[in-house]
Amino acid sequence: MYRSAIYEEPLLNEIVTSKKEEINSITTIPDSLQRKKNIDIPNLDETQIVRHFHRLSQMNYGIDSGIYPLGSCTMKYNPKLCEEIASWGKFTNIHPCQDISTIQGNLQILFELERMLCEITGMDFFSLQPAAGAHGEFLGMLLTRAYHEDKNQGSRDEVILPDTSHGTNPASVSMAGYKLIEIPSNKDGTVDLKVLEESLSEKTACFMLTNPNTLGIFESDILKISKLVHDAGALLYYDGANINAIMGKARPGDMGFDIVHLNLHKTFATPHGGGGPGSGPIGVKMKLEKFLPIPRIGRTKEGKYIFDYDAPESIGKIRAYYGNFSVLLKAYTYILMMGRNGLKEASEIAVLNSNYMKKKILDSKLYEMPYKDIRKHEFVLSCEKLKQEKGIRAMDIAKRLLDYGFHPPTIYFPLIVKEALMIEPTETESKNDIDKYVEALIKIANEDPVLVKNAPNNTSVKRVDEVSASKNPILTWKMI
Repeated sequence: MYRSAIYEEPLLNEIVTSKKEEINSITTIPDSLQRKKNIDIPNLDETQIVRHFHRLSQMNYGIDSGIYPLGSCTMKYNPKLCEEIASWGKFTNIHPCQDISTIQGNLQILFELERMLCEITGMDFFSLQPAAGAHGEFLGMLLTRAYHEDKNQGSRDEVILPDTSHGTNPASVSMAGYKLIEIPSNKDGTVDLKVLEESLSEKTACFMLTNPNTLGIFESDILKISKLVHDAGALLYYDGANINAIMGKARPGDMGFDIVHLNLHKTFATPHGGGGPGSGPIGVKMKLEKFLPIPRIGRTKEGKYIFDYDAPESIGKIRAYYGNFSVLLKAYTYILMMGRNGLKEASEIAVLNSNYMKKKILDSKLYEMPYKDIRKHEFVLSCEKLKQEKGIRAMDIAKRLLDYGFHPPTIYFPLIVKEALMIEPTETESKNDIDKYVEALIKIANEDPVLVKNAPNNTSVKRVDEVSASKNPILTWKMI
């Protein structure tokens, strides 16, 4: 074995004993902390260890493994070139406290990225500081508060959300101290103009909306919505999680939005999931520019890039240093690689893939889809028919997809669709992979209900009891 080929057993024991003595000479370990018996670790050779951990890595599922159609989360394949560039030593070896004269190239990248994002969204200014989409939302709410207080309208303490809003929107509203007003969608799955008008008042600070919305439906009345909101003296906020459906085709700024947040880790080529890292830059119209957090990235007449702290009406600093640089760098690289036409084509293919997939599934007559038929980058199916006829729920479909080697889509969201399957194929999936996924969904719907309800059947871990796990969480790990 490799271990014994390097050290003979007596020599190995001598080394271990020597190390123990060396450690004990440095510090005395309390008797209560000393191990009473040997650690029960199997004596394995290198081949066995490597194969064990390699197999564990193969049991994980990622975007490099296959299609990952999490609706509203945009889990798409990202070019490895962006990762390679972000790993270059000239980027990884910098320190955030270096003198500004030594990071001019980095600041240039950030400065130009802000201008790119302004062009893509139709906004006037951007801050790259927020470390995630929800962080950007929270900043947007702080900017909203600063704007109204500046106008002596601090009594505006309500924020309106549609019932299709993303899950972090209500949390961001509440964290910023606002009262949440949720309004129902109309029969088409879009904003009900009459209900919105009735909900707007002198107490309204902002209306938060994503377009297309979480159902994948474009809010065709967006200009009317914008007028209603602004006539009421409120601001219009754009959750940019779904902007990958309209890049190069339409811009939030042209629709009348005052504040925009983007998810660079979803739209612009940075892998996400598992808690980060992320980036949720905030863009604003001119009237909100003075409230943006410090420092701002500026450029002097001599062409030098600087961190500008001269902003007396800024809301202040919202994170250490200035954004997640590696994430921002990948987004910058991706945008340069794609160009205007490339970003537009990415949106077009995302919408094409979504509608192709949706049509094939609905043609099977096994699943239903409420609200408008035409969708953008994602669509939400209902398994209610399968539940009524065969007792199969959305959860069962998701678990059975694991047996076919596919990652399931988002389930039970948005809440306005019963037994929801929220699917987003993204622009990076091939027709062949989409067809295989559709085929699996159709097969599952036709299978023996008992088989489906007991799924997954061939994974290393069978179905877990999520209800008990939620009600009785084990939040600590006791070492034995």
